[in-house]
Amino acid sequence: MIALALAVAAASLAAGLLVALALRAAPTVWLQVTGLALLSVCVPLAAVLLSGWVMFHMGADVKILAVAAGSASAAVVAGLLLARTIARSLGRVGDSAQRLAAGDLTARAPSGGTAEVARLADSFNAMAASIEQIFDARRELVAWASHDLRTPLASMQAMLEAIEDGLVEPEHYLPTLRQQVQTLSTLVDDLFELARIDAGVLRLELEQTEVATLVESALRLVRPEADARGVDLASHVADGPTAAPLAPDKIERVLSNLLTNAVRHTPPDGSVAVHVEGRADEVLVRVEDTGEGLPADAPARMFERFWRADPARSGGGTGLGLAIARGLVEAHGGRIWAENRPQGGACVSFTLPAR
Repeated sequence: MIALALAVAAASLAAGLLVALALRAAPTVWLQVTGLALLSVCVPLAAVLLSGWVMFHMGADVKILAVAAGSASAAVVAGLLLARTIARSLGRVGDSAQRLAAGDLTARAPSGGTAEVARLADSFNAMAASIEQIFDARRELVAWASHDLRTPLASMQAMLEAIEDGLVEPEHYLPTLRQQVQTLSTLVDDLFELARIDAGVLRLELEQTEVATLVESALRLVRPEADARGVDLASHVADGPTAAPLAPDKIERVLSNLLTNAVRHTPPDGSVAVHVEGRADEVLVRVEDTGEGLPADAPARMFERFWRADPARSGGGTGLGLAIARGLVEAHGGRIWAENRPQGGACVSFTLPAR
């Protein structure tokens, strides 16, 4: 009889282990835990039934204890196996998190496992990729800002040394010094504006304004440079309302940045045109030029800070104008994008909510 009891206990233990192994392959933690709960109920219940049969037919308490102990052991072992599997999967994600916290921006959690763990790993990897991208952008920002600050500062230092050594009269360099100071001032203002946009503390005093009016004002600002380059400027306003709640100074700055960029990339005898179109729930503005068009990677990257299609040519700008334009448009709840025109040249468009 003892052999029979031991056989029943061993069978219960084996059944529990097999079910535990099967539960480890379950696609979700929820199924694993549910299966474990059912196992914890069913195996002891089977033990009780077998114990009753042994008790009424064999009359041996020791045999009852053996069967019950085997069944309970099966549930305990199954629970430990499942807990170890879940803990190991979560531990791999935790190890990756510790590596990321220690400064390893390439740390990624291994994919796979149950659905919940896989989603956790995917979310962690997406977060890690975003953090790495942010740090790369910050390093690039510091590098470009240092470069753009160093150039005018070096020029000013050389001019001041020439004046101190008596090699040239101060009045000779005053216009150039004033220009370099203006360049530095513009760069600092742009960086400060971007910092406010990133921090979410940009204050917009919205008022219902005709976008067409701001277009004409921006055209007047860039017309001297356009005339000097031989570029024709024009505006086209479609019939219908073109008013929107906006901060006039911010949107005028967006238009000025887009127009300046278009003029500098348009050859002599070319043209730049601004199209304004009122729609049901937004106002669409397009700045088109007849220049060389956009390189393949430009539409996706031209709104990044300091990005230039040709690093050797700055065009006299800081490389922040389009990034600021994107930040200001998005702060208004609009969208901005760039594309090549079918007939040649580039087109930068943005929208503003009409309400």
